[in-house]
Amino acid sequence: MRKFFSLFISFVLIVSCLSCVSAGAISFDCDVETYSDSIIMVNLDSDMVVFEKDADSKRYPASLTKIMTYIIVSEYFEDYDNTRIEVKEYLIKNLESRGIACSGLEWHVGKSLTVTDLLYAMMVPVGHDAATVLADYITTESGKDFVQLMNDKAKELGCTSTNFTNPTGVHDPEHYTTARDMYIITDYAMGLPMFSRICSTPTYYLEGDEYPITTTNLMIDSARGGDYFYTYATGVKGGTTDQAGRCLVSTAVYNGYAYMVVCLHAPYNYEKEITEQYPMIESANLYRWAFLNLEFVTQVTKDTPICEQKVEHAWDTDTILLVPETDLNIILPADYNDADVSIVPDNDGLVSAPIEKGEIITSATVYYRGQSVTKINLVSQDDVRVSFILYVTEVVKSVLTSVWFLISVLIVIVLFVIYVGVSSSYSKKKREKQKTRKR
Repeated sequence: MRKFFSLFISFVLIVSCLSCVSAGAISFDCDVETYSDSIIMVNLDSDMVVFEKDADSKRYPASLTKIMTYIIVSEYFEDYDNTRIEVKEYLIKNLESRGIACSGLEWHVGKSLTVTDLLYAMMVPVGHDAATVLADYITTESGKDFVQLMNDKAKELGCTSTNFTNPTGVHDPEHYTTARDMYIITDYAMGLPMFSRICSTPTYYLEGDEYPITTTNLMIDSARGGDYFYTYATGVKGGTTDQAGRCLVSTAVYNGYAYMVVCLHAPYNYEKEITEQYPMIESANLYRWAFLNLEFVTQVTKDTPICEQKVEHAWDTDTILLVPETDLNIILPADYNDADVSIVPDNDGLVSAPIEKGEIITSATVYYRGQSVTKINLVSQDDVRVSFILYVTEVVKSVLTSVWFLISVLIVIVLFVIYVGVSSSYSKKKREKQKTRKR
């Protein structure tokens, strides 16, 4: 019993000792007249939001849906140029019977086109027919529901307010997204093979065609864009339905700066002759504003002390200086003042030695005029040695005052009382037996 008691105490002490041991969103002041109900503008070099307007409200995306369709198709096929897919007649007739316009594949019924051709046919013009052909092929070959693949991918990317019901963007009350989610989806797509090239193409000839398919994004079409053409635009795709209004995801690059603008639900009503390409107008104006008024600024370097942090168990200090892990380069208005920017640590509690120089201690939020801009990591400027005496003292104190230790002691006491009771009872019975034998 004594041996059991010693082992139990040792176990309690060991367990007690073991228990002791992004981009921000901001809207800078902007005097650009906007028309879309939801807008988000992001600097692509830093993933920093520089302007937004109701970016989290659910909207219908129309043909912007095909950006997600592109993602699923791109990640399904390994060889775009040598994989050929038949344009099935019943798919095209089904679209035509529903009043859904085709964008050139009606001339290729019964023929096979490469995945490359079909991706161009989907992303350059409206592309309902190409999206349908690609989705049908993947569903048939894989046995997996294409729309489910779309929704699973949206969740994987972190989209919180997106739901797809078809691969084309044809209106459905349950088919929706937000400007912020659409940015997340497009930003991911831009890292996939050929996406940026295809989405910056104003005209393209499908195999065997005498006439090209043409882009719906007039911002990148110098021949047909007219006043909508914007020299620095590089993509991506537009879309329109009566319910979605005018929608557009566009990108532009100038002087080393790259931006994306997502516009959803701009005014559109064909019968009332409200047909202006409002998202193209406001997007071009937003790009001009950003290129002229915003710039990258090295606000602090990695050697700039940000704050002091209290430290325990250290050999010869009770505080350490924290500095940024890397230089802080952020987008700010060209006429900003230093007083407009503040860096606030997210945690100023105690940290324990030992600490290595460059070790991440906490994070900090960077604010511009009270609005969150981004987060950075703060690291220790120096090495900090541990004081073994202080550490052991703290551990012992923690053990002796911990709830689990007190519970353990109580359990031991209860077990000891039980042991004493059992032992006394056993001894008493033993004595009684001995007396009985003597008689």
